[in-house]
Amino acid sequence: MKFIKMHGAGNDYIYVDGMKETVPNESEAAIKLSDRHFGIGGDGLIIIKKGTNADYEMVMYNADGSRGAMCGNGIRCVAKYLYDQKYVNSKQFTVESMGAIKHITVTEENGVATGATVDMGKPVLKSKDIPVVCNSEKCINEKITLADREFNMTCVSMGNPHAVMFINEHPIDFDLEKYGKIAESDTEIFPDRVNAEFAKVIDRKTIEMRVFERGAGETLACGTGTCATVVAGIINGLIDKNEEITVHLRGGDLKIKWSGDENDSVIMTGPAEYSFTGEVEL
Repeated sequence: MKFIKMHGAGNDYIYVDGMKETVPNESEAAIKLSDRHFGIGGDGLIIIKKGTNADYEMVMYNADGSRGAMCGNGIRCVAKYLYDQKYVNSKQFTVESMGAIKHITVTEENGVATGATVDMGKPVLKSKDIPVVCNSEKCINEKITLADREFNMTCVSMGNPHAVMFINEHPIDFDLEKYGKIAESDTEIFPDRVNAEFAKVIDRKTIEMRVFERGAGETLACGTGTCATVVAGIINGLIDKNEEITVHLRGGDLKIKWSGDENDSVIMTGPAEYSFTGEVEL
């Protein structure tokens, strides 16, 4: 089976062209291929298929074999592959993932896609729809204790659940493995588990962030998590709405823009790159 290894700001997945290749037992394949010691290595597996309600479909699995609803970095890589392989004739097209349709505009140089701007859809803020167990209709700046430390948490869904916590220290100095793992797996608060973001506001247009993703652990970037963090920052009055916010992640930078209106989409711009291609037996 042929595959392509790609990454968006270091968030790396194994990609398979599902229009040319068949993946037997997709969930088990994701676990095997994602293993960084005994497999190809990656944050998960993404299979590119012909769409039903959009031009194309992205079928995403986390490294533990669980289905992922959406991956902002992954969808940019899907867009690059579709554009570079001439599956699409326009810079603008749609990709669906678990029923959610995303509108994409590719950025290119000399006919090769370098990244994309993606309409990531409207943020979901109602606690029951995220889902998160919270005493308020919306979980905004709510206190949560993880092990020996108290945080203020704002929860947002960008097609998958996020718990955003703003911290005073730089994220690189933060014990993400300890606190992220506790948050991600607390099903009493997060029935579907959660992606946990820990972020520091540098100024009104700049954020530093690290993320502990459900089913994957720490990743070098998370597109939906970056969107959720900017939404949380705007809601809490920490950063500016209607401005392009630069989010520094371990794997690179993403640009996010949101109006502050729940009826408006969050817009994400970032890179997409090939790492290598190959063949593997399953």
